[in-house]
Amino acid sequence: MRWSETDIHHMQRALTLAARGLTTTTPNPRVGCVIVKDGKVLGEGWHRKAGEAHAETAALAEACAQGHDIRGATMFVSLEPCNHHGRTPPCTGAIIAAGIGKVIAACADPNPEAARGGEKLQAAGIIFDSGLLKEEAHELNCGFISRMQRGRPWVRSKIAASLDGRTALADGRSQWITQSAARNDGHAFRARACAVLTGIGTVLTDDPSLTVRAVDTPRQPLRIVLDRMGKTPITCKLMSDGGDTMIVTASKRPASWPSHIRHRQLPATGAEGKYGNEDLRALMAMLAEAEINELHVEAGARLNGALFEAGLIDELLIYMSPRVLGQKALPMFDVAAPWNGLNGDAHFSFTEMVRVGNDVRLRLRLRRKEY
Repeated sequence: MRWSETDIHHMQRALTLAARGLTTTTPNPRVGCVIVKDGKVLGEGWHRKAGEAHAETAALAEACAQGHDIRGATMFVSLEPCNHHGRTPPCTGAIIAAGIGKVIAACADPNPEAARGGEKLQAAGIIFDSGLLKEEAHELNCGFISRMQRGRPWVRSKIAASLDGRTALADGRSQWITQSAARNDGHAFRARACAVLTGIGTVLTDDPSLTVRAVDTPRQPLRIVLDRMGKTPITCKLMSDGGDTMIVTASKRPASWPSHIRHRQLPATGAEGKYGNEDLRALMAMLAEAEINELHVEAGARLNGALFEAGLIDELLIYMSPRVLGQKALPMFDVAAPWNGLNGDAHFSFTEMVRVGNDVRLRLRLRRKEY
């Protein structure tokens, strides 16, 4: 057996430490580290935020502060140690200088600028291995990996729906389909995201704030509005609450918008001037350049349908209420036709079904393998 139960235990601990940075490390990955020698844990560390110590150097510092001899020790780290000088020096140098004997990483570093850390360690005579709990490590950093390998964020679309798959009444009202427990649960997913995307229809109908309120968080995600004609009113919460908001239009910036509101312009090349697939892909590329790892979508059927048809939704986060709203209510997706009909494969696969209060949380992943 390649990995022992002890190895798995220590890597699980490294992943648990990494998860402490779930809402703080962006745009960096979430990384945890454990240093072990002769069956004893000498030091632990995790990356808290960009510009601060990486998990490996934090663990080395803790071990040294406690007076441990770490020469020949084994380091378990949830991501291959970096091999470049960014906001901080390369971790490979610190590991080599400390005399670590073996490094086990959960997965390779997808950042081409920081990669090949394992090779650097091996060249210095350190045993290096990778792949222990790889899937769990990928899950923790799905957004960072997506941005590095695909040049776009990981897109998670959150939808509150009735039992018959409806998301709002015919007049657009949707507050509230689910109960407070489900709404609070959704805030945890907002908190881990770098940005929250919505459409102008949702802004005009619901006037959402899109802030994280139900869970503690040291930062608020960027709020992004896709607003082709620049109709976002200056009185809405996204304009007036002083938070960080970006509005993406196909037109010039209206002079009435407050100066603190960010603005980006994309051409609308779809039918009837709507945002088409290429526009949405350009938006995702732009967000990747802005170091957005995870994009949390809270929008209506039109934007969800457009993202679906463009193949840009990686994950669905659906809170299903035991209500029935009827056929005149609005659907989850405004799409012209099913991709494959009933004879093809399903578009998504279920990955989780959990009861939250009197509602059910469903998580689904798009059926594709890109990394």
